[in-house]
This record gives sequence, C-alpha cells and structure tokens, in this order.
Amino acid sequence: MTATPLPLSGLFLLSPRVFADDRGSFTETWNAATFAAATGCDGVFVQDNQSISHAWVLRGLHHQAAPHAQGKLVRVASGAIWDVAVDIRPDSPTYGSHYGTELSAENGLQLWIPPGFAHGFLSLRPDTMVHYKCTALYHPPSERTLHWADPHLGIAWPIPAGVAPLVSPKDELGAPWEK
Repeated sequence: MTATPLPLSGLFLLSPRVFADDRGSFTETWNAATFAAATGCDGVFVQDNQSISHAWVLRGLHHQAAPHAQGKLVRVASGAIWDVAVDIRPDSPTYGSHYGTELSAENGLQLWIPPGFAHGFLSLRPDTMVHYKCTALYHPPSERTLHWADPHLGIAWPIPAGVAPLVSPKDELGAPWEK
C-alpha cells in the first residue's frame, strides 16, 4: 500500500497493491501495520459500515462532535463516488477547506479521513457499494451535518446539468458553514 499525503493535513489517499493474473486479482484492502506505517495513524477501527446507493445519491456532509469524532477509511467495492472531506478543525491551517476525489471499484483507491473532518459523497453510478471503517462508534447525540451545497464551502460536486441529486431530508436540513 502506498499513502499519498493530500493538501489537508492528516488526509491520505491510499493505493493498495493489486496482484492480477489470468484468474482475476487479489487486493489486501486492510492491514493495520501497513496502514500505521503509511499514515502514522494507529488505525484502531471499532465499526465497519456499508452503504449501497443509486446514481446521483448524495450523502453528507456528516461528522460527530468530540469526544466522539470519527476517523474514516473509505473505499468503494462496486461503482464509483465523488468523495469529499471538509476540515472542521478550528486550529488547522486548512480549516474550512475541502478535498474531493473519485473513488471507484476500478481504481481501488481509499481515502483516510482523520477525526475532525466532515465527510460526504455523491454516487456516480447505479448500485454503488461503499465500505468504510470508523475509529469511533456511531453516537447519535454527537451527530452533526453540514449542508452539502453551502456556498461558503464551495464544493464543486460533479452533478450533470439537469440532474437533481437525491438527498435525505436530514441531509437537506444540514447546518450552514460557520467559520
């Protein structure tokens, strides 16, 4: 696995090694020692989640307040997403900045999002399956949502002209960004 540091401190794009031959392929998607060596993070995960989304479903921007903030390791098992992380750490030099990238079953990339980020994604294909590992358990009283289309965040979601993303009522009521 190789880990590429991204412009937002602590955020990494991970590229697992793929071993392919005429039978197909094999990929080790998780290895605690490799993850720790590549990212400097201990990689203790306590919960795994999976979602399946239709094309143009937008989920997020979700996060949990401290002390229940979650780090997430996100990968796509089938289909593709535009994955976005927003730095919400007040002392961070990139506070309020975001990073987006395409994760797909074909490219095999994974995004490590440390605690202190809001996270959301747009499904780019039908029946997209997303897996993500979390460093903290889901804690409903700590759950927060930023509005996915807040103009102050300026996220350029790759939504085709004439398409309205399918957003849950909860996500549509997400809070505005306040610096």
